[in-house]
Amino acid sequence: MRIAGDYELDDDPGRLDLDVLWKFLSTEAYWGRWRTRDQVEAAIAGSWRVVGAYERATGRQVGFARAISDGVTSAYLADVFVLEDARGSGLGKEIVREMIDNGPGAGMRWMLHTADAHGLYRQFGFGEHTKGRFLEREGANREALR
Repeated sequence: MRIAGDYELDDDPGRLDLDVLWKFLSTEAYWGRWRTRDQVEAAIAGSWRVVGAYERATGRQVGFARAISDGVTSAYLADVFVLEDARGSGLGKEIVREMIDNGPGAGMRWMLHTADAHGLYRQFGFGEHTKGRFLEREGANREALR
């Protein structure tokens, strides 16, 4: 666990508030509202690492990120969010830092797909891949991702 201002960042999956995660991911996240609660919970349970952000005063979960990885060479960052009432304090940046720089994946290659927050991710070295080495096949739910 790490303190970041008024928040605690913790990678303990047992601390996650699945109701908070489901509410945000099913109603506010543009990237996967088509998922069922069972699918969201399975994705979280199958993640290599999770990071939750919690108010220090109340313990309420206000942010989240998860990663999929082989644990050795590369990781995929997914489902990063901060609840609206906790935005503007740099918490999103701290969640990303905790996930990719302060944990067991610090030396790995990281990937993500996002339609927003490019400035945030560029601060951590993310950029558009132009070397022609990254191939992608969109899944069956590709229309829901746009």
